[in-house]
Amino acid sequence: QVQLVESGGGSVQTGGSLRLSCAAYGYPYTIYSLGWLGWFRQAPGKEREGVAFIDTDGVTSYADPVKGRFTISRDNGKNTLYLQMNSLKPEDTAMYYCAADRRRMTAIQALGQGPTQVAYWGRGTQVTVSS
Repeated sequence: QVQLVESGGGSVQTGGSLRLSCAAYGYPYTIYSLGWLGWFRQAPGKEREGVAFIDTDGVTSYADPVKGRFTISRDNGKNTLYLQMNSLKPEDTAMYYCAADRRRMTAIQALGQGPTQVAYWGRGTQVTVSS
């Protein structure tokens, strides 16, 4: 079983930055052995949506609303996934969830899937952007 623990959320003003972290636990699994990792978000009253993904080759994909502003990365040695969020907007306000699966999938495929097939979830970290 893989456990994902997010941190780094908070409140910022428009144009600010935050970096989310997601630590993975669960011997013998490491983030290197997972098929893909990514971030979803869910705003009040809205469905959970994919934000950014990274696959085993290190290829990344992003949802259109965050392209050019968010960067996903991982540190295999620290077993940690990151999401650097710059130029934040009020519409980025949401609960952000770390997600992963042992099924191998390209970053593009992971972006295209919905949240219902995801195997592992973190509990989420809140991001609030004020105008």
